[in-house]
Amino acid sequence: MSFENLGLIAPILRALETQGYTTPTPIQSQAIPVVLGQKDLLACSQTGTGKTAAFAIPILQLLYKQKQTEQTPSRHIKTLILTPTRELAIQIAENFSEYGAHTGLKHLVIFGGVSAGPQVQALRNGPDILIATPGRLLDLWQQGHINLRYIHQFVLDEADRMLDMGFIHDVKRVITKLPEKRQTLFFSATMPDEIAHLANSILTNPVRVSVTPVSSTAEKVEQRMYFVDKNSKRSLLIHLLKNPDINSALVFTRTKHGADRVAKELNKVNISANAIHGDKSQNSRQRALTDFKAGKIRILVATDIAARGIDVDNLAYVFNFEIPNVPETYVHRIGRTGRAGASGIAISFCDDEERAYLKDITKLIAQSIPVITDHPYPMSQSPVPVKPAQGVNLRQSSSQQVQAKKKQHHNANRKWNNRPQNKQYS
Repeated sequence: MSFENLGLIAPILRALETQGYTTPTPIQSQAIPVVLGQKDLLACSQTGTGKTAAFAIPILQLLYKQKQTEQTPSRHIKTLILTPTRELAIQIAENFSEYGAHTGLKHLVIFGGVSAGPQVQALRNGPDILIATPGRLLDLWQQGHINLRYIHQFVLDEADRMLDMGFIHDVKRVITKLPEKRQTLFFSATMPDEIAHLANSILTNPVRVSVTPVSSTAEKVEQRMYFVDKNSKRSLLIHLLKNPDINSALVFTRTKHGADRVAKELNKVNISANAIHGDKSQNSRQRALTDFKAGKIRILVATDIAARGIDVDNLAYVFNFEIPNVPETYVHRIGRTGRAGASGIAISFCDDEERAYLKDITKLIAQSIPVITDHPYPMSQSPVPVKPAQGVNLRQSSSQQVQAKKKQHHNANRKWNNRPQNKQYS
């Protein structure tokens, strides 16, 4: 199937051709006809499947055709796209610029962490499409700068991440400001109960589309696991980055402090790196991402929340410097490579304290991860005897240790869920 088979108009087809798009991904081929038919959509689709184009392309076509029939040009916002992070909002805006290059439609992206003045001024120009994070949207709405009464299409993107970041109540507040008669497009990589309930409350007879479930890892991503002592991880990372084939890589850490520390250590040995996380200013985060995309820095070290919205063409390597304590996060991380059918390599470092996390990951993805034993920093006390590249076998691990770790992780998650809501990323 080609994009022409989806009934797209010439201005959009011309833009897609310029971008080198010829064949729609599964989520695009399924979702675009639904959106063009002006039906509600419930899509379960993980990162790297092309979901932004799945809603951006048909929305641009609907708005373009509407503009053609208007006798008096409207200055009202017609489409609202709500997304959890600044980086993701910027990425979506870039996609709208690319796909809508020949439509004459105007879009605007707003987010917190920067002065609201330029955003308020841009709102006065009457954008057709508004891409926003929840906190800044509500702030400007309360100040009377945004009118949501004329919204025709509402897109809730990364709904599960909204829940993770504590924005779900803000999302519900935004929804109360929208007209009841609208088209709603709901995207989420996972469907926990609260997200499923939210979807049921705001969608009307939606068409359901599920592409690449969260337990699936990208088919063309080669996974590798290194067992290594915690205090040897930086040495192992530096050793692997001596490979000239790794001209750029995204490195994940669990904490902001860890991201800064890893980037600092890499720069000490002349490996150009920068960190991106929630404590960085918006300008600093955007500059680091721009430099990484342009090849000015070789390594980008990121936390999971900041990494949402990082969309780099032909990113071949992802490193899990620390194993995530949420197994679905592993799938999201390695999905930053192997995008749109490209191949990629995901390399993970596992220390003794992270074995319980690894067990949860292998259970979720229903496959073992090949282990690399030939490296200069082997774990001082190997957790299990393994054969090179034959997968992880955790059956000989101490069951008491695993259960203790799980209890510790459960308590930590309970504290996290009961935390005061922090809107620093909005």
